[in-house]
Amino acid sequence: MSFPAGWYDDPQDPTQQRYWDGGFWTDYRRPREGPPPYQGQFGQPAAGAGQAGQGQGQSHGQPGQGQQGKQTPYGQQGHQGLQGQGQPGQGQPGQGQPGQGQYGQGQGQQGFGPGLGQPGMGREGYGPQVGHLQQGYGYGPTNVKATPDGQPLAGWWKRVLARFLDGLIVFFVTLPLTGYFYWQYMKVILDYQQDIFDQAAAGDSSFSTSLPWEVYKWAIPATLIGLAAAFVYEYFFLTKTGATLGKRAVGISVRLRDVPGPPPGIAVAKRFGLYNGLSLLSAIPWGVGSLFSLLSLVNVLWPLWDDKKQALHDKVAATNVVVGEQPRR
Repeated sequence: MSFPAGWYDDPQDPTQQRYWDGGFWTDYRRPREGPPPYQGQFGQPAAGAGQAGQGQGQSHGQPGQGQQGKQTPYGQQGHQGLQGQGQPGQGQPGQGQPGQGQYGQGQGQQGFGPGLGQPGMGREGYGPQVGHLQQGYGYGPTNVKATPDGQPLAGWWKRVLARFLDGLIVFFVTLPLTGYFYWQYMKVILDYQQDIFDQAAAGDSSFSTSLPWEVYKWAIPATLIGLAAAFVYEYFFLTKTGATLGKRAVGISVRLRDVPGPPPGIAVAKRFGLYNGLSLLSAIPWGVGSLFSLLSLVNVLWPLWDDKKQALHDKVAATNVVVGEQPRR
């Protein structure tokens, strides 16, 4: 059974909540407000349990029958035999002992532990239980930066690593189309450098430091092919799943700040256009490119001090990069 990404009771600390990214527990935690976990569970009799004569219950959280034949509230011990794997618990008549089945300690193999938000472990020792779907009693104060609905924002280093991985993927996928242009580009650069060295060795200081036009002749087609491929790659993956292959590898995704799920195409186009537009304009010669290079650097670094952890291209598109996956639309 899979569970949606969100805040659930921490299986290691019932006083906290921990973020489940849809596949694994993350390191994001926050305090849990509300009543403490019910103390009458995990095989301990609840207050007034001595009045219960029989602790027989059904699987998956069905209430049992007390001595008076009345159904008792969901999750109360001494009145029920709710257990982990659907095994009915058998109490001791007249002793007020709660029913205890095969997996009654909050660690059922399939994650079907006691209800009412009690901590438990799913299959292979991780994962929220069925009883965790209410996600605790409240959000409480926290220093975890998150979207308005509580999904934690991704760290800066994860974003940089995802960009690097995506860049490698696009480069190698498009290499059959751009390889010839890159080869010619490198030949021009190497010849240009050799000419400068030769003139400097001969004592001639009249050589120009401006790049020859041939450099742009080969660099521009390669860049445009790469940008087109990168746009198709990012547009396809972000609008379908909210995460490119690089983002998926580091466990982050892109969404609208106020709406969960993969971002719409217009938002993807806006964030791609600003991010790559600044990088492209930084190649303009005569010092103009230096200004755009600075703006491109500021854009990349902006999440480090922004209270919403948004880069400038995120602000334009009203998006956030967050931890975990996005629900399919």
